[in-house]
Amino acid sequence: MGYTAVHPDWGRLDASLNDLGCERAWADVHRVKGLVLACPECRGRVFARVSPYSARHFYHQVRPPDCALANESPEHHLLKLELATAARAAGWRAELEVSSEARNWRADVMVFDERDHPFMALEAQLSPMTPDEARMRTDRYAQDGVAVCWVALEERPWERIVPSLRVRSPRKRGESWTVRHGVARYTWAPRTLTAKAKWEHITCPLSDAVKWILDGRVRAHTGPNGTVWWTAPAYEDLALARARMEAEAEAVEQAAAAERRRQEAEQRAAAAEQYRRDAERRAQERAREWEAEVQRLTGFFERTGLDATVWQVFTQMVRSASGKAIKYGDLSPAHGNGLLVYARPRWENGGFNLAGVICPDPGALAEWPKDLTILVPNQTWLSRVQAAARAPLKVAVLNPVTGRSNFVRVAPAQGATSVGPNAPDRA
Repeated sequence: MGYTAVHPDWGRLDASLNDLGCERAWADVHRVKGLVLACPECRGRVFARVSPYSARHFYHQVRPPDCALANESPEHHLLKLELATAARAAGWRAELEVSSEARNWRADVMVFDERDHPFMALEAQLSPMTPDEARMRTDRYAQDGVAVCWVALEERPWERIVPSLRVRSPRKRGESWTVRHGVARYTWAPRTLTAKAKWEHITCPLSDAVKWILDGRVRAHTGPNGTVWWTAPAYEDLALARARMEAEAEAVEQAAAAERRRQEAEQRAAAAEQYRRDAERRAQERAREWEAEVQRLTGFFERTGLDATVWQVFTQMVRSASGKAIKYGDLSPAHGNGLLVYARPRWENGGFNLAGVICPDPGALAEWPKDLTILVPNQTWLSRVQAAARAPLKVAVLNPVTGRSNFVRVAPAQGATSVGPNAPDRA
């Protein structure tokens, strides 16, 4: 059943209007023999009738299976009438079941503006519809400059992506149609960033919601997540003020974070510069210490045939061979004018102990302490020690030229016997 029909002379009839929209009375079409009326959708013959609830409408003599108007449910029929009644009560001209000239859409209720142009379709959408279909049909209206509000009785998958209302029908006589979802307000009090702010849907009579929409007191608003609902411009402004405050606070925080990063970068740069200066100072100190050490050992170098060029390598080999922290003492007359070497285990807190002598005079080996190691730089010095040995000796041959290390035990009569991992070198 539907609310509209077409008369060959009177044109379009609307059963929801007192004058049927063509200055005719209901008595002119109700139970009038020979009157020919057609369905505006399928062009099939229809007749005027009053339902048990006193609702005037038109019905098909033979219900066609593919006519949308003929197969509307009672709920759809009543919701259409309620939407049209609400629009008219708000002071707007509204017609039921209006199709475009191209017949690419048919509005359940079409509301016309003050210039008699269609501007808002109110769609009672109770049958299934996909989100893509909702977007497509909404866009189809928009191409003709018509806005649309979709109205449903239950939650639908499309209601958050197109302007819509979810309503509840009256439960008992005297109640009105009620909007349960689709009209929202923004709550934020006090207006500080620490206070929570949120959109919340309100409950209101359907007639109020329709009036607010048609009068422009509420408009379709799209939230940050793409959800669409109806709200007042004042709530949009309030949400925008909150967003601006959050953006400003974020900008302040970002600026503060950037300033912290800048200061930290400056501190790191200053620390790096201080580290560079300290390293340069330490290098200079080491160079001065090295120069002083070379100066101190000038006579030792002349006597042993060593020079400053290979002395650092020899020192590294001494540390590696001992596996301990070492330091050099003085030239010791008591040890054949050899250079004293002191060692301390790395993980102990004790002091340095005498561990060896570098290149002592072979003539001083007659009563050499048996546990005191002799360190020499090459085979030539080992041969001198072997020739002068009068007691068992421990000799470490650390050759700074070849990088090879050998440890030799020298006997007083039989000569030297190698106990190291490598044979003695012949430097």
